[in-house]
Amino acid sequence: MVALISKEFFLTEMVGRKVSLNSERIGKLADLVIVESGPVPEVSLLVIHRPFGYPALLVPWDRVVMVTGNEIVIDIESLAAYEKKPEDFRILLKDYILDKKVLDLDDNEIEIVFDVKLVARDGKLYASAVDLSRTRILRRIGLKKLANFFSRTHPDMMLSWVYIQPLPEQIGSFKGHVKLKVLKENLADIHPVDLADILEELDQSQRLVVFEQLEDEHASDTLEEVEPRVQRELISSIKVERAVELINQMTPGQAHDILDILPAEDAQQILAKLEPGLAAKITLLLKAHDETAALFMTQGYITFSSAATVHEVLEQFRAIAHDKDVIMYVYVVDADRHLQGVVDLKELLQADAASKLEDVMVTHITSFKAEDSLAEVAEAFNRYSFRAIPVTDEEERMIGVIPYRDVMGLKHRFA
Repeated sequence: MVALISKEFFLTEMVGRKVSLNSERIGKLADLVIVESGPVPEVSLLVIHRPFGYPALLVPWDRVVMVTGNEIVIDIESLAAYEKKPEDFRILLKDYILDKKVLDLDDNEIEIVFDVKLVARDGKLYASAVDLSRTRILRRIGLKKLANFFSRTHPDMMLSWVYIQPLPEQIGSFKGHVKLKVLKENLADIHPVDLADILEELDQSQRLVVFEQLEDEHASDTLEEVEPRVQRELISSIKVERAVELINQMTPGQAHDILDILPAEDAQQILAKLEPGLAAKITLLLKAHDETAALFMTQGYITFSSAATVHEVLEQFRAIAHDKDVIMYVYVVDADRHLQGVVDLKELLQADAASKLEDVMVTHITSFKAEDSLAEVAEAFNRYSFRAIPVTDEEERMIGVIPYRDVMGLKHRFA
């Protein structure tokens, strides 16, 4: 196992570091060779330049025994056995990736690769993301304080390697640009279900490298989609603070499913740091034998008045739906939040833009009270194929919505 002072590196900070063998300096790191064996490539070889005209060395990453802030220590039996140049088919990170333009599927230029983020896991080193941040230029020329100052208003722009197309197999002296798998406007839109499929196919080291590059909201949605075994591995491998951030964005039912598969000690550690309201509901779910509808309802749903037009709703929909848990229905309520009707998103898109919601809404509504049992809710989902069911009080005022997957994804048996 490689001894590391850090688990994250940047290519431009590693290139130029001295390389030592048996306490003797033998050269400097010139480049890293990667192998594209999955969504994130693995570093396979170090290219080491030596002084005084000696031949370059090509050393496997598994011969590295230590990486410090200014030195890389290797363990090889003799220098002569590794004196060679990279073959033409090798992919060199510095030569072939650094300072290349990034293009999307329509050849729209997005940015320049100013650096490559490297992550060490289980003795292996992966190229996890390309850094498009212009402040990296300042860091590369030694102006770290100035870079830190500008980064306050110009946040880092990291692009996960998941989005990058495989490079040419016979790469030779690669002069092209880095090409993405997606269009520029869809850059952050690889669906969580698709990402979940990708994660489930990877080994644990690569899986974690990909997962940690995701923004919190994307990571939270993806975590909900992966199978329980992978959920457990991911949560157990990331920092507690990161797990808390992701789970805080879930509904109580979703969060319950995650914590329920963890060892009790790990679940309690996370539970203690969650938002109090969410933690209280999850605690009840974890302990309850007779769960009620109230424990599974979310406040993240969309409401409009009956006088609103279809055009008005669709015009505002994107902004309103951004942080909602239930977006497939629009609930129609009056000024006191009495539930008057519901409109399916599909029907909304097909309706005349000038129509009012009162003209297109369904008024015969299946709803539940907060104290109704979870078994009753599950039976309604099975019978009517709803994707969400509203919860109302005794005066038919909306107090929440129960998402389908929060109930039907549970491992309970319903009588």
